[in-house]
Formats: sequence, structure tokens, C-alpha cells
Amino acid sequence: MQKIRKGDEVTVIAGRDKGKRGTVLRRVDATHLVVEGVNVVKKHVRPNPMKGQTGGIVDKSMPIDQSNVMLLNPATGKGDRVGVKTLEDGRKVRVFKSNGEMVNA
Repeated sequence: MQKIRKGDEVTVIAGRDKGKRGTVLRRVDATHLVVEGVNVVKKHVRPNPMKGQTGGIVDKSMPIDQSNVMLLNPATGKGDRVGVKTLEDGRKVRVFKSNGEMVNA
């Protein structure tokens, strides 16, 4: 079970964007994810008249390693570690390690 999923609110704990918060837009692979407003780079784009694209310099969010982000706990407003717990009916749910509450996503 993935501890960080698409749509989760995360905070960056390491790297150039340390302290920033954002929403996970997508998972690239098993260890990398794209977070809104984090790891933004300038990309030079060549114009493509066939697709109607204009050229220039655009901002693009690049993938960040999931080890550099923490799931944001809404109760505390800080990043928190996540564990997996099995309920009585057999479902697996994500829980915050600090207070044991379920992650609602």
C-alpha cells in the first residue's frame, strides 16, 4: 500500500523547497511524485505550429522523491509519519503515527 497517494496534502522536508506545502498531482513511478508548486523549473519550449504551441520559457513541476516529503496531518498542521493498520473487516487503512487517526483521502 502506498503511504502517499495522488491528492494528498504534503510538506517538503528536504531539498531546495524545504518547508513548502502542496498537493500531490500524480505519481511518476514507485518512488517519485509530482507536487503542485514544488521543484518548479524553467523549461525552454520550441514552437510547434502543427499543434498550435507557441515557444518560450515555461514553468514546469518536476518529480521529487517521496523520501523528501511528509504527509500533512490536519490536526497538528505538521508533517507526520504514516503507518498501515488492518481493520476488523479486513480493510487496510493509512494512519498517522503520532495520534493514530486515519488519513482521510
